[in-house]
Amino acid sequence: MRAVEIKAPGGPEVLTPTTLPVPHPKAGEVLIRVAAAGVNRPDLLQRQGAYPPPPDASPLPGLEVSGTIVAVGDGVATDRLGETVCALTPGGGYAEFVTAPAGHCLPVPQTLSPEEAAALPEGAFTVYGNVWDRGRLQPGETLLIHGGTSGIGTLAIQMAKAYGARVIVTVGSAEKAEAARALGVDLAINYKTEDFVEATRAFTDKRGADVILDMVGGPYIQRNIECAAMDGRIVFIAFQGGAVAEVDFRKVMVRRLTITGTTLRPQSIAAKNRLAEGLRQTVWPWVDKGLVRPQIYRVFPLDQAAAAHEMLESGAPIGKIVLGLA
Repeated sequence: MRAVEIKAPGGPEVLTPTTLPVPHPKAGEVLIRVAAAGVNRPDLLQRQGAYPPPPDASPLPGLEVSGTIVAVGDGVATDRLGETVCALTPGGGYAEFVTAPAGHCLPVPQTLSPEEAAALPEGAFTVYGNVWDRGRLQPGETLLIHGGTSGIGTLAIQMAKAYGARVIVTVGSAEKAEAARALGVDLAINYKTEDFVEATRAFTDKRGADVILDMVGGPYIQRNIECAAMDGRIVFIAFQGGAVAEVDFRKVMVRRLTITGTTLRPQSIAAKNRLAEGLRQTVWPWVDKGLVRPQIYRVFPLDQAAAAHEMLESGAPIGKIVLGLA
């Protein structure tokens, strides 16, 4: 099979097209012929040597794909053969074939193209697990999303609006603010020209945001506390601005805040199965109705994975970058 491997930790140039044997599904797994694969920031970290795959996972990058099940391992019903799915994978998505736990495969909604379907799992699992499970978002509450036009951010906007929440996002340009507004946000804040703490508190009549989804960290950590509502929940999913900050915990106590977060990849198969079932019950109906749709910025051929990484690292994309294999 054609695949892209990481020759050594480094820049995008270390992503190298290669030919490898087709993997075999283990017990509880399926083999997917890949139509498209999503490109995500954890892939960049893995390429840099900062996010190693689990010991039993493929060393190839790629955490989400769409495609067709062509083989099943022990314990998986053979009637799943031929099923068109989008799947969260433990790794190996940058290839023509990949294995994934059967429970992490969800049906491709008829409203989506293969490329859109490939851009859905990693973001949907992340948003559902953090905004709903950890953040306990409720209809009518206010969600503040940092990185509002990222792949995760654009999905989070649509999922929260479909659920009946108010949504505030921070973005880095007027173009990205306009794109966020087109997705239905109630307030788009350009963090380069506005103070998101002041803007959030003004928009909420000084109440603050009930849930904050943060992938920046660093200087945002204390500022999130400043603009969180009473009983607010601050959820971290990445630390692009750094993981260390000086924090005044008095406001955490006074406002009864919850500060939490997760990483998706190291979670158990059972935990991800539970998230998948939550997506099937809650989010997939929104996708079927057209309320949630992955935003595709650009599709690259598999052998141009290095160019895809360069584009993602530039910060320019609004939505997702995808590798097409079909």
